[in-house]
This record gives sequence, C-alpha cells and structure tokens, in this order.
Amino acid sequence: MDRQEKNRIFLSIYLPGIFILLLWVIHLYQFFMGNLDAFGLLPRKTSGLIGILTAPLIHADFTHIISNSIPLYICLALLFYSYRSLAYKTFIIIYLGSGILVWIFARPNIHIGASGLVYGLFGFLFLSGLIRRNINLLAITLLVTFLYGSIVWGIMPMDLKVSWESHLFGLLMGFFCALIFRNQGPPPPIDPFEDEEDEDDNLLPPNNPEEPRVIYMYRENDPNIN
Repeated sequence: MDRQEKNRIFLSIYLPGIFILLLWVIHLYQFFMGNLDAFGLLPRKTSGLIGILTAPLIHADFTHIISNSIPLYICLALLFYSYRSLAYKTFIIIYLGSGILVWIFARPNIHIGASGLVYGLFGFLFLSGLIRRNINLLAITLLVTFLYGSIVWGIMPMDLKVSWESHLFGLLMGFFCALIFRNQGPPPPIDPFEDEEDEDDNLLPPNNPEEPRVIYMYRENDPNIN
C-alpha cells in the first residue's frame, strides 16, 4: 500500500470521526447544561435561519444521536474515500441545501438532528454509483442500499414527531449532487477486454478491402512445415 492510499484511508476515517465527535460534544453539553432547541430550524421565521447551520448538530436524546451517528459515519467515510475530490462540496451542498429547503417548505415546528445529512449522503452514494457505471462504486451503492435501504420509508409523513421533510429534502439534495457532479470525480473503469482487442488487431497486417486477407493455419514448431 503506497503513501497516497494510506492518506486516503486515514482521511476517510479521521474526518468523519471528527464530525461525529463534534455532535457528541454538543449533545453532552446540552445534556448537562440545558436545552439547545433555540438553535433548531424553525421554518419561515427569521429567528429560525440560524438552524440551517446548527440544527443538524443538535439531537433530542441519546437514542436520537446514536441512530444518526452510525449511518452518518459510514456514509461520510464512503464519501471521503470514494469521492475525495467531491467530498467537501457535496457535503456542504447537502448540508446547506437541505436546510434551506426545510426552512422554506417544512411544517412550522422546530427541526433538529443530522438525519437529513444521512439521507443526503445515501442519495448521493446510491445515484452516483448507478450513473457512473463503475463497478467499485456500484459495489458501494449495493452496500449502502443493503445497510440502509429501508430508510426510504422515512420520507413518508408517517410519524408526525419525525422531520420527514428533512429526510425528503436531504435525499433530493443528494440526488441533485449526484447529477451535477456526474462528470467529475472517479472516472469509469477501463475495459480490459477492449485493450486486448486493440492489441490483437495490431498483430494483424492492414486489411485491404479490395483484396482478401491470407491467413496461414499452422502449428508452431511443426517439423512438417518448411
């Protein structure tokens, strides 16, 4: 394993870990010092604009933050490892874009939690792998779908205590990033069979369409051939 690959693995583990640690530090502060719902996202209220930046960092209880931490860490790690050149801008667009859409269109309740980010990253990893037709990225798509495919039910207004709007707009922003960045990042894999065909063609003499090609059939080192 070369140094560049080691750095790539290190960053994909370290950076998501720093963000998850930040979430836990904020939650522990809230647990011991007091409620931070004032920093939640309140749609269509000037006082709620701050929530576009702060709402994903706040969680209601330990069950809430645990349920978000694990899938968020995995999706961030996959993003930074497989889409290193796109990771920062994809994360920022999903983070801010989903928050803005929630502020404009969601119910007039206080929205908190990082689940919108989880849905956004899931949407990006899923659709981007399909668009690029890269076998490695498709493997990631299948892995993410296997682990968290059931979360699509979270975009339905089934539980009024859950911010399904954050889930929906996060997923849409993830799809949006996959589309606008479809020509950036990891290239499609090289087809080895295509290269072999090109090499085989180079071994044959040029073909004149006006004259039939002569092909010699023989077995190498056959003593009967002079």
